[in-house]
Amino acid sequence: MTVHCPYLAPSLRQGLTSWTVYRTAGEADAVEAELFHAGVHAAERLRRSIHRPRGSLRCENVVILGEVPGIRIRELMAWPHWVLKHLYGPVGVMFGKFCAGEEERTRSGERIPVSPVSFIPVRAAVPRRDPEFLRATPDLAAALAVAEEDGRDVFQHIPHDWTEIRTWAKRFLPLVKPSNSSGSTSARPSLPGS
Repeated sequence: MTVHCPYLAPSLRQGLTSWTVYRTAGEADAVEAELFHAGVHAAERLRRSIHRPRGSLRCENVVILGEVPGIRIRELMAWPHWVLKHLYGPVGVMFGKFCAGEEERTRSGERIPVSPVSFIPVRAAVPRRDPEFLRATPDLAAALAVAEEDGRDVFQHIPHDWTEIRTWAKRFLPLVKPSNSSGSTSARPSLPGS
């Protein structure tokens, strides 16, 4: 992966990449909620160190092991990932999503090594480069381009219950193009990249 991410090698060399492993247990909603809370803890740890020396190289990785019967890990990760990136993007925190065994490609089409585990990387945003990763969400890309870690409480104006947080995040779903002659649009039923 260091070939594809210029920040990973120095982060690894300096011991600034950490991994926290979680094993799934329970119903899908409970797993989503716990994954979201794990992402919040990772983001808040990162935020505390972002202005320190080498803070921009810090990377927290939230690993998900196990499965919930009848649901793919990608589906379990979709909502927590979607909410986290919209919640923390404006303060300069970037979230990724990699699923075990799934092939990923760079923007230029190069193959990225298949991940042996499913995980959500959490790192400091690189405002001049990261908006390119967010082409499907131009509002988030624009917010990330001018993001600043200013210490604000990202939960100040949103609910704290997972079900309510998901409802809050639905407002960021992109609209689907009209599929019939009436020209109406509706909220997309599934998340981009899920």
